[in-house]
Amino acid sequence: MQISEEQARVSVKQKWFNKNPFHSIYFAVLSMAAELSTGILCMSNIYFEREKISMLVVKIEGVFHKKATGKIIFTCCDGVAIRNIIKDAIATKDIKTMTCHSFGKNDHGETVADFYITWSFKVKGQKF
Repeated sequence: MQISEEQARVSVKQKWFNKNPFHSIYFAVLSMAAELSTGILCMSNIYFEREKISMLVVKIEGVFHKKATGKIIFTCCDGVAIRNIIKDAIATKDIKTMTCHSFGKNDHGETVADFYITWSFKVKGQKF
């Protein structure tokens, strides 16, 4: 895993225990790596805030382009937008949502899958 203020990268490698009957990585494993690439950016932006912020996945969508074999690296480049939406949630005390994009590429640089994970942020103590 690699993380900066702007982006996070998470890799998953095909192994015998995450391989489906079609000899590719299970979609659930791919979705977990994609979610982690977005979620770690959310968590890192919440960590230093004075306010307690809760975060929750409210929607996930996956688009699959190629068979996922070998090593797949998921990248999310939404760090700045995530920071801004969290600041907005704190300032307004309203629930804010954001859809983050994570794309997975194989060893050949080909896009295997795109995931769109929608996160909800709220200041703790606020009612949904």
